[in-house]
Amino acid sequence: MPPRRNFGTTWWGRAWVDALEQRAKLDPNRLPRGRTYARQGTVSELHFGAGAMTARVRGSRPQPYQVTITMRTFTDGEWDTLLGVVGTQLGHAAALLDGELPGALAEQAREAGADLLPGPGDLRPRCSCPDSANPCKHVAAVYYLVADEVDRDPFTLFLLRGRPRADVLAELRARRSPARADRPKLPKAADEGLTPRAAYARRPGPIPAVPPPPRVAGSPAVLDLDPPPATGWTAAALSTLAADAAALARDLLVGGVTAAELTFEEDLARRAAGRTAPEITTLATAAGLPPRDLTRWAEAWREAGRGGLAALRETWQPGPGPLAEAQAILAEAGLPGRPKIWRNRLTQGGLQLRYGRDARWYRFVRSGTEWRLDGPPSASPVDLAY
Repeated sequence: MPPRRNFGTTWWGRAWVDALEQRAKLDPNRLPRGRTYARQGTVSELHFGAGAMTARVRGSRPQPYQVTITMRTFTDGEWDTLLGVVGTQLGHAAALLDGELPGALAEQAREAGADLLPGPGDLRPRCSCPDSANPCKHVAAVYYLVADEVDRDPFTLFLLRGRPRADVLAELRARRSPARADRPKLPKAADEGLTPRAAYARRPGPIPAVPPPPRVAGSPAVLDLDPPPATGWTAAALSTLAADAAALARDLLVGGVTAAELTFEEDLARRAAGRTAPEITTLATAAGLPPRDLTRWAEAWREAGRGGLAALRETWQPGPGPLAEAQAILAEAGLPGRPKIWRNRLTQGGLQLRYGRDARWYRFVRSGTEWRLDGPPSASPVDLAY
């Protein structure tokens, strides 16, 4: 069993989670469901702006819910306090530029009254779902995934308080410039360089370790304008393609399946798996496929990837051993009807087990006149029969 997904791999990412769970005064009964939703990969299109973040969260309905969360931005006085704290030590700004948030900086800022982390009333969410609770599970899922972005770039905390990285650094440079102007200018020492003999005599340093791949693919830049109409493209379509390319690049880094290894149908199902119902219809029309079929492909891909799609679309003739074993298990399960075997499929009532070429079993349940994949596969039919 894979390890449980945690949120916050750095201390400042964990500090965001701790602030949510302890200091922000959020309903503690709602947060656990949000953690579960976040672990299930239901959140997509997470974007950050000054004092706000938006995302789409897949729930029980085909259309994802739209989540918008605003965070209280600092006043000019609070920014003056925070930047004063950052400027007290050169190491604070240097650490931020290296992608780290010094613990002393966060603590000093909080004590000075400019806390970067959320407190009571700082977070104001809005979700298109019918749940009136605050937070609903969709909002709570987004809260937890913010920790990933804070892990990657602690300047996200500054952005959520109202100012992007460039503005913060420009203000810090401006605060230091008068002190620099008062310093006497020293003559630059001449750079004598290295002789070829001295350069070749140097011992090479250790090769730096390759950093781990990102936990999630990065978000594409938001285009301010659409391309010229004659191109037939829109900014939204280009952003979607860029997001897909980022996801494929991350898959390649972690050694997963690349687009070059997928068939046309598999790649189409993979792309549809992360789309809304209207987007799936548009994609199916462009591919010359009935939207109903592509919707089923996308569901199978979300549940079990390539193997799930193959189990949905293909039939083949395996040896008698696995099917005979599964038939005996279904007979013992006490389900109505008699188990029936056809090729790689074993059906009893509203349950069907399909044996894949990957030697795994896939559970399907009847939905009207169709069979729908019901969860991830298993090496044993026992896990799926009950």
